[in-house]
Amino acid sequence: MTDRIEVAATELRPLLEEFIMWARANAPGSDPELVGPAALWHRLAFSQDLGTWKRADLRNLLLDRMPKVVEDPDAAADGMLPAVDAYLTFLSQTGRLTEGSDSLIDLQAELDEVEDEFVDLMEELLEDAEGGDEDEEEVGDLGDFEPFADELADLDTIRLRPDSELAAAAREVPLVAKARDLALWVGSGRRVGEDTLLSDAEVEEALVAVGLPKPDTDGPIAEVVPYLWNIWNLAVDLEFLEPGDANTVAVQDDTAEWPFDDDEDVLDAWMLGLHSVDYGDPELDDEDLTMALAGLTRGVLVRLLLAGGAREIEELAQELAEAAADLDELGSDAWEAAGGPLASSIDWLVGYGMVEVDGSTLRLTPLGTEGVVHLVDDADIEVDARPAIESMSAHELLALSAELPEDEADAEFAAWMRLREPGRAAEELLEAAAEDDSDALIRVQAASVVGTLGQEAIPAWQAALKQPSLRPYAATHLSQLEIEGAPEPTQDDTHWLILDMWTISAGLGRSEFVSSLRDIGPEMVSSLLEVIWKIPHAHVEELLDLISQVHPDKQIAKAARRALFKARSV
Repeated sequence: MTDRIEVAATELRPLLEEFIMWARANAPGSDPELVGPAALWHRLAFSQDLGTWKRADLRNLLLDRMPKVVEDPDAAADGMLPAVDAYLTFLSQTGRLTEGSDSLIDLQAELDEVEDEFVDLMEELLEDAEGGDEDEEEVGDLGDFEPFADELADLDTIRLRPDSELAAAAREVPLVAKARDLALWVGSGRRVGEDTLLSDAEVEEALVAVGLPKPDTDGPIAEVVPYLWNIWNLAVDLEFLEPGDANTVAVQDDTAEWPFDDDEDVLDAWMLGLHSVDYGDPELDDEDLTMALAGLTRGVLVRLLLAGGAREIEELAQELAEAAADLDELGSDAWEAAGGPLASSIDWLVGYGMVEVDGSTLRLTPLGTEGVVHLVDDADIEVDARPAIESMSAHELLALSAELPEDEADAEFAAWMRLREPGRAAEELLEAAAEDDSDALIRVQAASVVGTLGQEAIPAWQAALKQPSLRPYAATHLSQLEIEGAPEPTQDDTHWLILDMWTISAGLGRSEFVSSLRDIGPEMVSSLLEVIWKIPHAHVEELLDLISQVHPDKQIAKAARRALFKARSV
């Protein structure tokens, strides 16, 4: 059976990878990772053809097979059916749902019918699991963010600094420089030992390379330099060092170029090492005592974030000591044995550029705020973090506003516009809208905002006439402004605007899309299908295919299929 699973998984992998890419643009609310197990067991138990799906098989898969193999019933209850719906839509829209399958509409109807029963089954699994774990209640460590989830969600908007500023700070991070120096000392192919990575003589050389003092010890020096090994691990995290064959390790080719010239490369590297914050946790001789203080450094970070970025060190230490005692019966003993355990956490965070000490106060740096926001996001906890208004590009503004409630989006636009002359703002917004012809939502947002700027936006609209994706908007607004010599909007321009609106409504879900079609009436839809296939719009084929699947009028669905054939033949 193991061999069959491996073969099936290998067959599925390319298709699932393509689905994940498709889902980012077409089903952002679904979790593509949940599709893997369902698609795999469909292949193993019901059909060797990856594109053949039947209603009965779908029901048996979800109600009989998945409860036996699902690893996370909670996630499955929330997201399995929407993910499978997205996957089936992907198969249909990309021509992979074979003729032997039931129609997408029938498959989606089956998903609707089994939803309540499927969720009930997942909840039963959760209850069984909780019942079995009553005596083994899982306790997080000091770095667990989950207990703070509500407080994090309630935080005021966190404004992140521009990449150029963060990259400049990252270039000055001492620990990254030490990791680079250590990697360069390692060289192109250093053999490492099995019991200790380096001999005592090599450890002494490595300490000199990174600027650390030699410890005074009668025993093996390799056993009393935990900070050096943390820097070694950081060098691996940063991809400065890479394990090789036959117990060797080697420096990566571009390591000597740190700090890199490109801001994006600098921040990418710094983020690779972000999880090294765990290396700041105290290391004690007793492993149980060490584990009682696990997560201490993350605990420092989340408390700083919740406090607006700064805390008194003594107060913070007392709070964490109490938390350690509450979490672990050895917490108080561990805290006492460490003799001021916060020191190692602060030392590492200062070295990684995330905090600074100002007298008795510990404060997050802008780089530290960026980092802890990423850690919170990695923990799947919501926090409202946005770029600083003064550093936000037009594209960042448009992308962010698309995800915000209307009143918040309006406030972001208003604050951003106050920093620019109207003409310059119009130019930046339309340039951002022209970056991706397939992003209808960004385009509509930009046109809507620029449309409020009146005469000040005329030069930007005139420039936008040269962009095929923006020409319909530019022609429309210039005509409304009665600009002499401006081209009148054409029928093709009108059709482009309709396709943009259909694209946005399709992105909101099937029911929203069907509703938008009903709003303009079957006669208008039928008339549009006769001509709209000619428009070189990025989503025209996808939209025609969707109309053919979801429109309740069979004649219109048939007309959409004919139009799709014509569009694909062009």
